[in-house]
Amino acid sequence: MVFERAGHVVALAENGQKALEYLANHTSPSLILLDMLMPVLDGWHFLQILHGTVGSQTPPIIVTTANPSIGPDWARAHGCADVFHKPIDFDVLLELVDKRLS
Repeated sequence: MVFERAGHVVALAENGQKALEYLANHTSPSLILLDMLMPVLDGWHFLQILHGTVGSQTPPIIVTTANPSIGPDWARAHGCADVFHKPIDFDVLLELVDKRLS
């Protein structure tokens, strides 16, 4: 995986519900890369539940989406650090992740 080759430790969740379960049972990650279209529990509901559970203690969240109406203003209004539009260029996304982690 691109992020692991760049030296990042990665934990994957197949859907929003699994991600919430992971967060409840592990230390908080340094960053969350959140796809808005996931099965079981989508990104919108994930954000609602996450912010209701941990409030201001959430790590930076980068939203990935193909929806052009979701931009930086939307991301900030929903407690996210940034937005990245699909299709994903992993080199550019890795630069954004590194920027947010520094």
